[in-house]
Amino acid sequence: MGRGGKRGGRGRGRGSYGGPNRRDQPDNRVDKSKLPRVNEKFENFYNELGIVPAEERDAFWKAMKTDLPNSFRFTGSKAHALAVQERLRNHYIPEITSIQHEGRYVEAPQPVDWYPDKLAWFMTTPKTVVRRFPPFANFQKFLVAETDVGNITRQEVVSMIPPLVMDLKPGMTVLDLCAAPGSKSAQLLELINAGEEDRARQVAHNTANGLDRPEGIEFADDGRSTGLLIANDVDYKRAHMLVHQMKRLSSPNIIVTNHDATIYPSIKLSATKTADGKLVHNRYLKFDRILADVPCSGDGTLRKNLEIWRLWNPGNGLGLYATQVRILIRALQMLKVGGRVVYSTCSMNPVEDEAVLQTAITHCGGSDLVQLMETKDLLPGLKRYPGLRSWKIMDKQGRVWDDWSSVQKQQTEYGTEGLSRLQETMFPMDNNIPLERAMRVYPHSQNTGAFFIAILEKRSEIKVSTAKSDAIVAPKSQAQSPKDSLNVVDSNGTTNVLRTEGDGEVAEIVESTNGTSTEDIAAKTQPEPDMTMKEGMEIDSQLAAQTQSEVPTNGDSTNTAASSVDQESSTKRKRTEHETTPQSEHKRVKSEDFRRQEPPNLKKNKGQVFEEPFKYVDESIPELQSVKQFYDLSPRFPMDRFMVRNVEGTATKNMYYTTALAKEVLQENEGKGMKFVHSGVKMFVKQDAPSPDTCPWRIQTDGLRILETWVGRKRKVKLQRKETLKKLLVEMFPRFQDDDWASLGELGDQMRDLGMGCCVLEVEPSEEEGGFSEKMVFPLWKSIHSLNLMMPKEDRKAMLLRLFNDDTPLQNMNQLKKDHTSGRSKPAKQEEVEPGDAEGDIMVKTRNTSSPEPLPEHSDKHRLSDDSDAEGGVKIEEG
Repeated sequence: MGRGGKRGGRGRGRGSYGGPNRRDQPDNRVDKSKLPRVNEKFENFYNELGIVPAEERDAFWKAMKTDLPNSFRFTGSKAHALAVQERLRNHYIPEITSIQHEGRYVEAPQPVDWYPDKLAWFMTTPKTVVRRFPPFANFQKFLVAETDVGNITRQEVVSMIPPLVMDLKPGMTVLDLCAAPGSKSAQLLELINAGEEDRARQVAHNTANGLDRPEGIEFADDGRSTGLLIANDVDYKRAHMLVHQMKRLSSPNIIVTNHDATIYPSIKLSATKTADGKLVHNRYLKFDRILADVPCSGDGTLRKNLEIWRLWNPGNGLGLYATQVRILIRALQMLKVGGRVVYSTCSMNPVEDEAVLQTAITHCGGSDLVQLMETKDLLPGLKRYPGLRSWKIMDKQGRVWDDWSSVQKQQTEYGTEGLSRLQETMFPMDNNIPLERAMRVYPHSQNTGAFFIAILEKRSEIKVSTAKSDAIVAPKSQAQSPKDSLNVVDSNGTTNVLRTEGDGEVAEIVESTNGTSTEDIAAKTQPEPDMTMKEGMEIDSQLAAQTQSEVPTNGDSTNTAASSVDQESSTKRKRTEHETTPQSEHKRVKSEDFRRQEPPNLKKNKGQVFEEPFKYVDESIPELQSVKQFYDLSPRFPMDRFMVRNVEGTATKNMYYTTALAKEVLQENEGKGMKFVHSGVKMFVKQDAPSPDTCPWRIQTDGLRILETWVGRKRKVKLQRKETLKKLLVEMFPRFQDDDWASLGELGDQMRDLGMGCCVLEVEPSEEEGGFSEKMVFPLWKSIHSLNLMMPKEDRKAMLLRLFNDDTPLQNMNQLKKDHTSGRSKPAKQEEVEPGDAEGDIMVKTRNTSSPEPLPEHSDKHRLSDDSDAEGGVKIEEG
């Protein structure tokens, strides 16, 4: 929902967009402590596998049958994350550690020891204690407020691991293939943007003092990060969930796409010249790093997603194996030589873990071309186990098989009942792939969920060998069994029921969410021609042949939202990612790899939302020239990276800023089948100006971080005193006449002499007692007789709580003045801070972004346009 709207939530009975009052509805919640945590097949399978030493087995199962601790992570730039964390350490932790319950001090939230800078925390205190003592209520209010504004992300501890082991550096191009809901993507984006603000300020300082720009590739774009994250999800609605996560970080280094990861399209780049002046066409983007956090059965998450105890069956993992292999192979194809793929699941099943690794590596030419990297020394303090070298397979009837020859013998003597999903390549192969270099994380080691992580490095260009492919497919003679059901779980803990064919391939999803038709993806699987970054026609052609008969769902989507828990804390990500390539795109090539069924015809999903195009504007247009002059922007700030989102390509309402590489990708792939959902940061919003001399384009909060370094001094004001900032936070549209400006202290004289319109408010840090601990910047709007801090209400409340331990309701001074003038005795309505739910039912709000996001269905009085008071409102006075 839009900023400034009323936030709905569990148990609050309001903000439900015109729906029935929740207090009138029956409470269908189930006491988790009463849910049975037993599944005989599940326990027998993992006991027989011996994934942990015998002496640890009791501890393993004890941990599996207890609730998972709540966990969260401080987000954003390192300096800001540490500042928010400091408030937790210095204020809330001392309050909590003073509580005694049943004769003992309660356990306070604790940092995750192996997480860099201790920016991840977990909490084991029972709910009964949390609900009983006021200090926990205060901590809960802090947690909810900071989560609402994006300073804290609720995320399961083990799901934080994959981005941390990617060895990601600013300037790299990164692809997150299965990204929604986006917690891991947020980590990746933070790493891409690491140090950007400090570098930009250093360049600006050097420029102001007549010094050269610092040397180093990180300063190539005047300190701005040149890296790019492309975050993808197969489901359209989940892609927009991903947008909600990404826009909190206000980064121009992001593109969100909506494609099937198994056949992710090649991304075209513009032509370039060689050293001898020849023009090189047919250039395609290759990635330095790729995260393949694939759909999986999710049995490592059952401490959080208790339904898995009831729903788990061996067919879930067997049915997803082919999809997982194909995603990993596609990732390796799109990788630069020397680049790395991190493959991860929240499943303990070796069919989804080690078997996928060995199959994909063998399929791509073996360990000489794709090398598994050692993980044992990464993240000191994290307890982990090595990947398995041998394992067994359980069929859908619960029988456990040691090897493929035993399965073949059973098929010959007794038939194929219960064996149709088994394939030879699921069993351990006789090869030299060092699978022990992967890492397995188990719940009993450090009170977490279970997770599997592997790092693959591409040593050379790869070609998929037909001979090797034939060696790893299941026999054609294998009989087909009737359609079956497959339960998978997504990263929000959502359980999807899929209908599957006898060979384990997905035939349909029972309840599909919004998707995308195949009519708009005509160019998406075009193979990359031979070039400097070649993979070879054979690779993409073979992939296309495999995927041509991929069984579709309603468009792209295979996700059904059934039950949500924390954003990334539950299970990762059991959606099967399917999309159909139009028959005209490629000649159908018969392939037995990972057996496929012919798809039925797709119909266009009526719910598909039309995405406005991304149109870049020329830097010479009057709107940008007006902005440049009014804010006295430095010549070092690039004015050729602004875009709008309308067919006409005119700057009428909003202007967005992107990086140079994002611009190249968006322009070169326009109309070529790429489905872009979001990119860029909203930097300028058109506003009714109080006079012709006032620039109508105000700076949006989202874009200020990137812009503020390059704004001239004439549109900047400075603030040092906390009481001045507090007044601006509490009072919306404070009015000033004559000598009233003096009430703003050190800010008064600056604002009195400043022309009307938007300016940048700089809050300077100070080592003096009571000073600010970090530099902060805000857009501030001056009208004829009033000011307004251009800040969302939620951000104001969170900052008041963090800096001043104050939950004073916000005051709309304009409304108070009107009430006083009209003689009303009833005070104007003030903003209330709603407590929320500490257990994680925290809504992700719709903020202004570059994507036209679907709003919930509710009455028009709650609808917000892009220029609503999402940032507190802008009052334009006349006369």
